[in-house]
Amino acid sequence: MALRHVPRTRALTFAATAAGLAVLATAVPPAALADPGDGHGDGWGGHFTPGAPGVGDAYFPLEGNGGYDVRHYDLDLTYDPASDQLDGIVTITARATQNLSSFDLDLSGMDVERVRVGRFRADFRRRGQELTVIPRRGLRAGRDFKVTIVYGGVPQTIVASPIVGGSPYGFLHTPDGAFVAAEPDGASTWFPCNDHPSDKATYDYTITVPKGLRAVANGVLTEQYTGEETFGGRRSDTAASIFRWRERRPMATYLTTIDIGRWDVRTGTTPLGTPSYVAVDPTIVKTQPDVVGYFYDTTAEATDLWTRTWGPYPFGTTGAIVDDARFNGKPLGFSLETQGKPVYSAVRDTTTIAHELAHQWFGDSVTPARWKDIWLNEGFATWSHLYWNQLHGGPSVQEAVRLVYASRPYPDPPGNPYWSVVIADPGAMRMFNQRVYTGGAMVLQFLRESIGDERFFRLLRTWAARHRYGNVTTEQFTALAERISGQDLAGFFQTWIYSPGKPPLPAALP
Repeated sequence: MALRHVPRTRALTFAATAAGLAVLATAVPPAALADPGDGHGDGWGGHFTPGAPGVGDAYFPLEGNGGYDVRHYDLDLTYDPASDQLDGIVTITARATQNLSSFDLDLSGMDVERVRVGRFRADFRRRGQELTVIPRRGLRAGRDFKVTIVYGGVPQTIVASPIVGGSPYGFLHTPDGAFVAAEPDGASTWFPCNDHPSDKATYDYTITVPKGLRAVANGVLTEQYTGEETFGGRRSDTAASIFRWRERRPMATYLTTIDIGRWDVRTGTTPLGTPSYVAVDPTIVKTQPDVVGYFYDTTAEATDLWTRTWGPYPFGTTGAIVDDARFNGKPLGFSLETQGKPVYSAVRDTTTIAHELAHQWFGDSVTPARWKDIWLNEGFATWSHLYWNQLHGGPSVQEAVRLVYASRPYPDPPGNPYWSVVIADPGAMRMFNQRVYTGGAMVLQFLRESIGDERFFRLLRTWAARHRYGNVTTEQFTALAERISGQDLAGFFQTWIYSPGKPPLPAALP
């Protein structure tokens, strides 16, 4: 069966040396042409201005963009592991939040061939990670519009970033395909997007790969079939396999993943009825024959535990994607809470699996509006995995956080910050510091001891339910904690999350 779209090749016809840097010619100012149709303005009722090149996040000033809100991404992607070439047609449905004369998308590297807004070819220019789109007509505030970008290239892995301690991340090329772990800013290395967690959207993926490979992505597999494709770098049509995935729930860009290769797959449902999809690299299965069952069973147990503890599972599927992922031959250390199916770059212990699945509630469904609030992800998932350990014969959470407290000297040793990190605003270079993880869990445990179990578990269940599929801030959490506990907690939070230092240890509960 032939593919429905035109074959794409490595040599993009409009992406010559200057095309990615210069504006394609349209001489008339776009705002002056504003008129009805395709979400455009009619030239009356307001001035049209460019959208901001960032959302104003203090940690990532150029991540995300202003002037619009993305509603949906439709990603039509073709990937050839033989050449590492990714070609794509991405259609974004968005709503203008101001009268726009132009707007930006985030895209690092890659070659852009052409852009359309609605029915019309649009001009564009490139500068760094900014892809600026200049529509033929201005886009009126409150109107929906579509932008389609045709692009391609070899996605570049992010390396040597101090934010993640120098570990490679983003789009990782593997011997048989690809492994994508995008947190915090790696999504824009492989598709044009509004790359900030404050702008969540739904997704459709159509992923075409050479026949014999399988593509796994977020959401639910809706269709798979075979056809032919001219992959980048190849001279003729090649047998291909096509996979369609759909994520119906809003998702932050850093939680997106496509994982391509050969997989041993197991599907089913958890005892409480959540669909599950587990894919494991056969290379791992050869040396650990029980690994598919291990991930399937542990994922089911953890998903159902958190369903009972934090409320209904937020997404259409749970699962795991387990790859033998390496960079320059060296194993990677990834475990990441990609939405619906966490990704693992090797076999991980049950505590790690429980941690990543707790993120489906805290981080994936309830997502920080600002990167400074990352403890709302990591502190909550860490408390949850300590609770998992307690239920599986380990120390109580109360004991575990006090062991961490005792093990961390103060002042911090040189080069090993912990108590000097402010949990609610750790700084971009320390957003994945252990104080955010174990220190955040410590805060939650001490809060639990202060307000009691009934109010604590009600607080976190209410938090997960009230902000389901939304974005949140630390201030919203502290306000909810005071409301549910009936206590003035300003001093507690000032001491434990808004200030550096090692406060006196609270008395343990009897």
